[in-house]
Amino acid sequence: MEEIFILIAEDDADDRFLLQTAFEENGYKDKLHFVENGVEVLEYLHTQSQNGQADKMPNFILLDLNMPKKDGREVLKELKSNPLYKKIPVIIFSTTNNEQEMRRCYELGANSYITKPNSFENLIKTVAVLRSYWIHTSISP
Repeated sequence: MEEIFILIAEDDADDRFLLQTAFEENGYKDKLHFVENGVEVLEYLHTQSQNGQADKMPNFILLDLNMPKKDGREVLKELKSNPLYKKIPVIIFSTTNNEQEMRRCYELGANSYITKPNSFENLIKTVAVLRSYWIHTSISP
């Protein structure tokens, strides 16, 4: 079975901890890589592509919108305009629950938009759905 690798861009340390715990609760412990801002997303992908480490390229990116240095919107736009990264599914994972913002993200190329759950129990359920769909159901080239 192919190894699955997920890149998670989240600037809040508590949210990173909760996400890691939720993935672990869903039986997924390995191959999570966390970055804290948009600059780190792009640096990470650039480093992996330059080093020829295709196994370290993510199967999908979980991207927060509101981050320092470079926000998720800017990162999304850059990812989807770069031939090396545009096929990587990007799932926006944000507290922003605004229809105009969602529309903007889809226009920039987001593959999905999820509003962060309001409880840890709901986060575990959301991660289960993410895992089921993006790892077991969806087929990527």
